[in-house]
Amino acid sequence: MRIVILSDIHDNVWKLAAVLNSAQTADALICCGDLCSPFIIDRLAEGFPGPIYVVFGNNDADLFRITTNAKRYDHVHLAGEFLERDLGGKRFAVHHFNNVALALAGSGRYDVVCFGHNHVFQVEMRVSTLLINPGSIMGYHPGNKARNVPPKNLPSTFVVYDTESGAAEGFQVTADNQGVLIYP
Repeated sequence: MRIVILSDIHDNVWKLAAVLNSAQTADALICCGDLCSPFIIDRLAEGFPGPIYVVFGNNDADLFRITTNAKRYDHVHLAGEFLERDLGGKRFAVHHFNNVALALAGSGRYDVVCFGHNHVFQVEMRVSTLLINPGSIMGYHPGNKARNVPPKNLPSTFVVYDTESGAAEGFQVTADNQGVLIYP
């Protein structure tokens, strides 16, 4: 089973369209939060035919309308803040926040833990758990004034995970809106 993993869309419909175009041969899609606007559910559902699993992030403020939109699509599954699910014979945990994901990965209960929030692409083994942060579809990090971290542009990235081989491939959306392999 091939699963597209993405996060932190932040309403970037142009980069999302490129990801969904690249994802058509995948079997499922996981979104690790921060869709932002309710219309992103429509973009996901209309752009990807397989099952879509979504957890909420800290920038998903209009949960009523996001939920209302999701109810129109049988293949969109909202999990609230936490998803725990078997997909392709692997035990997945999905949460938006990196600190929670690190604790989940350390528990040893899951084969794969997916998260977002910090917009930083990361694929690594933690003991026996594959930890995946697909990075950000938005392609930007707002910085943190309190920590003296300036804003910066980042590449728009996503991951395709194969449950049979255990391989996680990272892709960057290029200027011509194509997905090109960046990892491994």
